Amino acid sequence: MDKGIRVLIFDVGTIGSNKPNYFYPLLGHLTWPNDSHKPIIKFFKRNTLSLTIAESDSDFNYLSGKNPSEATQIHDLLPNLNISHDQAYVLALQVTVFPNYGFSIGITSHHAVLDGKTSTSFIKSWAYLCRNIGKEISESESSICLPHEFCPFYDRKVIKDPNELEEKYLSDWLKQGGTNNKSLMVWDLQVPEDSFRGLFQLSRSDIKKLKEFVVLKQEGTRNENKTEKIENKNVVMGLNIDCRTRLDQPIPATYFGNCIGGRLAIVKTSELFGENGLIVVVEVLSEALETLKDGVLTGAENWSSLLLEGLAIADVKTIGTAGSPKFEVYSTDFGCGKPKKVEMVSIDRIGAFCLSDCRKGDGVEIGFVSNKKAMEAFASLFVKGIAS
Repeated sequence: MDKGIRVLIFDVGTIGSNKPNYFYPLLGHLTWPNDSHKPIIKFFKRNTLSLTIAESDSDFNYLSGKNPSEATQIHDLLPNLNISHDQAYVLALQVTVFPNYGFSIGITSHHAVLDGKTSTSFIKSWAYLCRNIGKEISESESSICLPHEFCPFYDRKVIKDPNELEEKYLSDWLKQGGTNNKSLMVWDLQVPEDSFRGLFQLSRSDIKKLKEFVVLKQEGTRNENKTEKIENKNVVMGLNIDCRTRLDQPIPATYFGNCIGGRLAIVKTSELFGENGLIVVVEVLSEALETLKDGVLTGAENWSSLLLEGLAIADVKTIGTAGSPKFEVYSTDFGCGKPKKVEMVSIDRIGAFCLSDCRKGDGVEIGFVSNKKAMEAFASLFVKGIAS
């Protein structure tokens, strides 16, 4: 086995099972006992991370390239997460080796335990250990310490919940699929046929006066609607907000778990396609974000019902976002340089746009999935729009 891969395997064990135990919750199993009002993570003796080592004869350069490709082609690079109604693994990893070319790292996690920021922090911590462990693997090197910015923060007592949002969310969730439904199964969403995924980059010079997500959201939504000929009267754009530093009593940025809020921006499709479509989108997004000054948890009492039941608006197309350029995923370095490509695979099922930084550090990258014809049309419109 290649020495670099051996270091990867050794270090993922170090980060989870050896001392200090930085990410010990990832070793446990998620469960929801009958006598518990919320899910818990249960630990068993000698728990380990789920790690799969695979080898692929697929074209590494094609898969890591920027041209649109079939959405399901990279599914083999992801590990399966062992989930049943009663128990679920928290996280699974897969290292796939492409002999003489490179390797990929796939991560699948249960969103009940951690959000994108936490999972990204875990990967960066793993990368840090690989870069710093040295050329020789020895027992003494397993005690290498993570810097403060990677050390997860676990104290749940810092979260203040005067409006008892936890109780409401748990109550709403238990009503799904029956009474007192404590199943840990995730939604079984399928990838539409003829789905292609694409990545498009916007440099800082492309963005200019507008904020990154505004241009990204408007350009992507408008072009997707054009190519797919969506006839909905309204388009709803969902924005994810990291609440950690926005709470009335801010918590550490390294807080382990889920700490995500949201805002919705609603625009009529006719206005989106109108002459002032860009201005309209900027206005509705700005209005949605303006409410953050009233507190990031404003309207939070409705979030669970919106997620589980949807908006009470007829004839609507909903488009969400996943990821964030602030995660700086392309800064992840296992000791062999930046990744050639970073994909968020789940967008082919949830119908969201994926946002990230760029490998060159200039601007942002947008990923989305659509049918082949729409993807080709989008790529053409995107290039023309940026060039104009």
